[in-house]
Amino acid sequence: MKQFYVLLITFCAFATIEAQQNSVLFNAEGGEFKINQNMPCLTNTQRAAIKETLKKSYNQLKATGKLKYKKSTNIPNPKFIWPIKKAAHASYNDTWGISNYVDHNTAYPDQLTDYNCGSKTYDTSAGYNHQGIDVFLWPFRWHQMDNNYTEVIAAADGQIVAKNDGEFDRSCSFNNNIWNAVYVQNTDGSISWYGHLKNGSLTTKDVGETVTAGEYLGVVGSSGNSTGPHLHFEVYEDNTYSQLIDPYAGSCNSLNSESWWQEQKPYANPNINAVLTHNTPPVFNDCPTSETTNEVNSFADNERVYFALYMRDQQASTAINLQIIRPDDSVVYNWNFDFTDTYNSSYWYWYYSGIFDQIGTWKWQASYQGKTVTHTFEITSSLNTETNTLGTFSLHPNPFNNVVNINSKNLIKKVTVYNTFGKEILTVNDNSIEKIELNQTAPGLYFVRLEDIYKNTKTLKIIKKQL
Repeated sequence: MKQFYVLLITFCAFATIEAQQNSVLFNAEGGEFKINQNMPCLTNTQRAAIKETLKKSYNQLKATGKLKYKKSTNIPNPKFIWPIKKAAHASYNDTWGISNYVDHNTAYPDQLTDYNCGSKTYDTSAGYNHQGIDVFLWPFRWHQMDNNYTEVIAAADGQIVAKNDGEFDRSCSFNNNIWNAVYVQNTDGSISWYGHLKNGSLTTKDVGETVTAGEYLGVVGSSGNSTGPHLHFEVYEDNTYSQLIDPYAGSCNSLNSESWWQEQKPYANPNINAVLTHNTPPVFNDCPTSETTNEVNSFADNERVYFALYMRDQQASTAINLQIIRPDDSVVYNWNFDFTDTYNSSYWYWYYSGIFDQIGTWKWQASYQGKTVTHTFEITSSLNTETNTLGTFSLHPNPFNNVVNINSKNLIKKVTVYNTFGKEILTVNDNSIEKIELNQTAPGLYFVRLEDIYKNTKTLKIIKKQL
């Protein structure tokens, strides 16, 4: 039986792995990835300056007849959509988690009450109580930022009343840096702040122009007072900024009783953010250097593959089902992994060393609380190009131009050609195959799988020359 090993990280749990007819108990380890954002997103001076700028902009738009909206009791408050959107090119299942809500306990320090009467928020000894929602990137937050994986979008229809761009966006600690931000007055006159955006990513729309719910505003970054890429979303009732709004309805929301969300997300929102394959464990470099993700989706059949799982809001006393599935859809490994702790963000790794017994597209699959995420990866041959003759088979010439001849003691009845990603590009079935014609393929490396009349198989590498 092939051996399935475990990469050790931090905290211990247990998983039973079923392979074919055998069951093996392994110690599996993984753990929490801590997101530390417990610092004021703005200094008192910065917050006062922003409010003053917004009031001036509001008055200027009003004086020039360009102000679209103002506070009115006849207009209901907006129902926000989620202000974060995974970019179309992002390869993960999801890209974010929540680290902090609004702090409703005005006492300090370490006297915390979020809208749900929990403590998922923070204050400081200087008297700052967190005034917004912090949405962090996960997994690989710097890699995500560098590749624009997560966009900030307008939570409601409104008018841009101010914006600030051009500021340094790789902050790692408390500082006096200014953030990049977009400020939108919603249709009821309330004001939404979208802060910490990536430098140069802000919408090209100018102050005074309108936006619709879901419209692009920027990319999540780490500008201003920040320890890593995240969005700070803060809402006020009107342009006087006397009344902060917490969009979440909850028994400990002392600011307003009604939810401002179209669909309020659960307080704990467990999710599989990504299932990935790596050729070596990823490296979480020191802030603000981007992570070395070591993501790989194509492997030789004797290569070590690391199977990785990245969770948001992992819940204690729950289990996740994990499977590794062959190209023919047979399951080679199927096991349940128990979570013993609750974490905002966590990551887990297993690795496999052995010979993968099928070439083609494999699946690495996770199922948790009714949701399944599947990651595909390719397995190709591991044979070396130095030897063109293996057993009773030979291919020549190699390297070749357009045609490869087959010499074999036995009759070849099937030939399959794969590219380096494991994708099948040619299949020939015949009683006696003596050559392979690859006139339309580009120069490069290919894998040829030969099957004789006795169902013996061999796989070889061939190289098409540049004409």
